[in-house]
Amino acid sequence: MPARRHGLDELDLRLLRLLAERPRAGLLEIARLLGVARGTVQARLDRLTADGVVTGFGPVLSPAALGYPVQAFTTLEVEQAARAHISEALHAMPELLEAHIVTGPGDVWCRIAGRDNEHVQQVIDSMLAIPGVRRSTTVITLSTVVHHRVHPLAAHRFPGNSVR
Repeated sequence: MPARRHGLDELDLRLLRLLAERPRAGLLEIARLLGVARGTVQARLDRLTADGVVTGFGPVLSPAALGYPVQAFTTLEVEQAARAHISEALHAMPELLEAHIVTGPGDVWCRIAGRDNEHVQQVIDSMLAIPGVRRSTTVITLSTVVHHRVHPLAAHRFPGNSVR
């Protein structure tokens, strides 16, 4: 088994950027664009996946295009002993896009999607009906200024690489 490398080099970052920009490109095309052998691209991609840097290859779906144009952030205050049960119940809710245990005034931070404001209220009511959830605070998203991204973080984490 080859030694595990820590960190990313410029070729890794260029590969990751190309995968983000052209998710449907084949390995041969990516290799051509990077100026390296197809086997090099495959080996790098295998390593990045094994190291947990690349966590998936599926399409990124748009909640709005699926009929859920309203997004909200909801902070739940919960009974700590019920966290596992609450997490399980939240996981079963299709409108829940993500949830995180957080520090600060709330306990669980959730991003949800709804068909309209009334639907968002129904989702919140369903969350409040989960045993152990005490209260919620919600804000509705008006627009997205910066979409979820990680590539700038990777480039920042490994300075000296020319990739943005």
